[in-house]
Amino acid sequence: MINILKDRFALYKNFEILNADVLKVDLQSLISKELVEFNLKQAKIVANLPYYITTPIIMKLLEDRLNLRNITVMVQKEVAIRLTEIPGFKETGAITYSIYYYTTPKLVLSVPKTSFIPIPEVDSAVIKLDLLEKPRVRVLNEKLFFNIIKISFMKKRKTLVNALESGKALQDKQNIIKMLENLGIDTKIRGEKLSIEEYAKIADYIESFTKESGD
Repeated sequence: MINILKDRFALYKNFEILNADVLKVDLQSLISKELVEFNLKQAKIVANLPYYITTPIIMKLLEDRLNLRNITVMVQKEVAIRLTEIPGFKETGAITYSIYYYTTPKLVLSVPKTSFIPIPEVDSAVIKLDLLEKPRVRVLNEKLFFNIIKISFMKKRKTLVNALESGKALQDKQNIIKMLENLGIDTKIRGEKLSIEEYAKIADYIESFTKESGD
C-alpha cells in the first residue's frame, strides 16, 4: 500500500507518508512542524481509523491538546453513535463524556458495509469532532473528573450512589447521598443519565471534600 501511494502522489510536494504507529508518534512536534512550514494556524485530522483501536487514537488526539481545528474519521457505526451522543441520553458511554468535554461531535454520514470489497461484518459511519477552544466544563481536578465517570460506568448496572461507594469515591455511602442531595441530583439515578455538568459538580465536590478532610 505504501509503495502504491508513493507512486500515486509522487508529483505532489505537499504529500508525505509516515509509516509509524500513531500511538507512539510525537504528533505535537510533527503537527507544529507542518503548521510552520505551510504557514497554517491549525491542522485537521482526516482518517479511516483501525476499528480495534479507535478509542485510544481519538483520546490521544484530544488529550495531547494538539493544535487542531477538527477531527474527521470513519469508525464502526455503533461506536460512532456512542461518540456523538449527548451525555445522559440513550447511547451514552464513558467515552461520550470525554468527547463532549473536548469537542462538539457530529455524525456526518452512515457508510453501509456493502460499500466495501470484501464486505466487512459491520457498518461504518463518518464523524466530525470540532475542537472547543476550552473544555466544555471547568473542573478543579481533571483527572478526578474522568475517574469519577470511569467508576460510574464500571458499575453501570448499579445506581450512581452504589457505583461511587464501590469505587471509594467518598468515605462512606452516607457522604455520597448527602453530596447528591446538596447538588440537587436524584440519589437513585444511574451514572449514564447524568449530564457532563453534573459530573463536573460531583468531581469538584469530592475534590473539595477530600482537601477539607485531609485525605
